[in-house]
Amino acid sequence: MDYTFDGKAKRLTFILMGIGLLSLILGYVMGGDHAGQRVWSSILISGFFFFGIGLIATFFLAIQYAAEAGWGIVLKRIMEGVAAYTPIGAVTLVVVFLASTFHLNHLYHWMDASLYDTASDHYDEIIAHKQAYLNLPFWWIRTLAYLGVYVWFTNIFRKRSLAEDEIADNQKPFYLKNQTLAAIFLVFFGYTSVTASWDWLMSIDTHWFSTIFGWYIFSGMWISSMVMMVLLIVYLKGKGLMDFVNDSHIHDMGKWVFGVSFLWTYLFFCQFMLIWYSNIPEEVTYYQARINDYTWVFWGTMLINFIFPMLLLMSKDAKRNAGFLSFVGAIIFFGHWLDVYMIITPGTMKEHGHLGIVEIGTFLGFLGLFLYTVLNALSKRPLLVKNHPMLEESLHHHIN
Repeated sequence: MDYTFDGKAKRLTFILMGIGLLSLILGYVMGGDHAGQRVWSSILISGFFFFGIGLIATFFLAIQYAAEAGWGIVLKRIMEGVAAYTPIGAVTLVVVFLASTFHLNHLYHWMDASLYDTASDHYDEIIAHKQAYLNLPFWWIRTLAYLGVYVWFTNIFRKRSLAEDEIADNQKPFYLKNQTLAAIFLVFFGYTSVTASWDWLMSIDTHWFSTIFGWYIFSGMWISSMVMMVLLIVYLKGKGLMDFVNDSHIHDMGKWVFGVSFLWTYLFFCQFMLIWYSNIPEEVTYYQARINDYTWVFWGTMLINFIFPMLLLMSKDAKRNAGFLSFVGAIIFFGHWLDVYMIITPGTMKEHGHLGIVEIGTFLGFLGLFLYTVLNALSKRPLLVKNHPMLEESLHHHIN
């Protein structure tokens, strides 16, 4: 039940990281007038996407504790392994934000001080009215607080989980401590996942706002993380390392993928339909930029992220078939990366954005870094936890 991060897997992650680095270099050298902006935009897209996957793994782990759920205990190491990327993802975001703050890129239009100067030709009344919230000192305080607390919770969950493995006679206190910690984390995350999405993504289109945006971003992160966990479970089970995971566990994970896909679709439709129907100028500009300049990608994300899971994961057998679930999951996974691309690119690149070698290469590079981090974390401990109060319940989990 121990996973060994072998040379073949390491080489694959290094190759992917090399592709990502080469793509960024080529983007800078051959990208033309908007080369720098395109490269930094690509880093933000994939950096946020994979950070969200790691963070949601911590969130999902916290749900298991808070709900006293027993079915998923055999998958706990997978959750912790995916969550191990959170600190690295946080560092990536800080690098992008620092580059924006020091004007190495112009991803965040509101960071230009001339927009707030009434004597300047670039004065923007709308952005100036948001200065009480969108100002660099306050924005950085929020950002560092969010990231610091997220990383702290991720590390403390992992530390106590490993300590539980070592003490067989008195494991209950560790479980109860993590249960209390999970309740605190879920309250903190419930608020800050929304405000962080305002700060890091919605503020790219500074004139625009949506009250449902935070939950829309959250649902996209959630489905992406669930799919990644499914793919890892199937990969390790295929290597004969997770025989304790049965069809019912796979079925439950498939139901999560199916259910959260519908949550994402509901939020996508609510936000789009209400803005389209009301036709308020300061709101519809967001969708005009995406539909007019990125038509195929915009509607393609809807097709992939809703139609595919609805048609292909409806049946019980589809959710239990690990190979089929992985195939559909991989398509959905890329579809939600495209969704993040659509959230960021029209705001950072305007009509000059492209979906090409720079964006795809950067995605592959971050995928390599992510897999290296997660697989390395999984190799450090046995894949099955010890001494958890609900371990036996999980091992005998069965759905008719």
